[in-house]
Amino acid sequence: MSARTIRRAAERRAKKLAAKAGIPFQTVTTASPAVTTPEVVEPQPVAAEQPLTAAAPAAAPEPEAPSSPISEARLAANRENAQKSTGPRTDEGKAKTRFNSVKHGLTGATILFTNPADAQRYNQHSFDYRHLYQPIGPEENSLVQSIIDTRWRLTTAPLLEFAVIARGSAAIIETNPTFWNQPENQTDLFLEVRRQNEKELRNLQLQEHRLARRCERDTAQLQRLQTERKANEEYQLAEAAKAVLLAEHRNPNVDAVPVPGLGFAFSKERFQAYLRRLTPAQEQSLLKQALAEAVETPKTRSAAA
Repeated sequence: MSARTIRRAAERRAKKLAAKAGIPFQTVTTASPAVTTPEVVEPQPVAAEQPLTAAAPAAAPEPEAPSSPISEARLAANRENAQKSTGPRTDEGKAKTRFNSVKHGLTGATILFTNPADAQRYNQHSFDYRHLYQPIGPEENSLVQSIIDTRWRLTTAPLLEFAVIARGSAAIIETNPTFWNQPENQTDLFLEVRRQNEKELRNLQLQEHRLARRCERDTAQLQRLQTERKANEEYQLAEAAKAVLLAEHRNPNVDAVPVPGLGFAFSKERFQAYLRRLTPAQEQSLLKQALAEAVETPKTRSAAA
């Protein structure tokens, strides 16, 4: 490709760029000499950003409009309004707004009551379950309290679901009165309520299933702990009864017999109730075991020596 062809291609490209930019294009021509000597020129790529015409001067930046200062009256009004947006200050206002974020009360750390009657029913509910399980020790008491709260929340979940459906039905009937008192439209009304409140109803069902699983887990753990405790207590009572029966058998006129484990593994009342519960056959069985253990103990000690 000759130098002339390259120059003309560059001029055409520059002319197109100038036409797009709205800048008048001026062709730069040079006088050719009378005698020219052909030369081999390597083709050089011409960038589109470098036209042969002179570049237009850059436009000067427009001066920014000065911002209007806020008036003193507007500033005073803003400050006055800011003093009013501090939230509740009185105890009554704080008591009203502290439950604003509560949705259903099924996952909170504490039980919430809307009226004193609910608090009384909860107290009776707690008394009934404590009387049923009769926990002993901190671990059993903690599990029983968890069961009490979970059972209470499980009884509340269906009421919350009913409230959501009732509220949704009232809203739909208000906008579409044809659903009111029309038995043939009740199915459509129920489906529409479920559709509009699907997320809230599904959340209630998930919380209800979670609470049911937690209640089953706590109940199973409590039963295991109480079974182990009762078995250990029965063993301690039987050992203490064998010691008392053996002492009375060896010395019928003894007034007081020391009871091993009394006050630690069981109470005095519990031990006396256990002795009254023993039948004569059970007493003879425990005495035989105590005599056998008393005979075997010296042999074991002498053998060890």
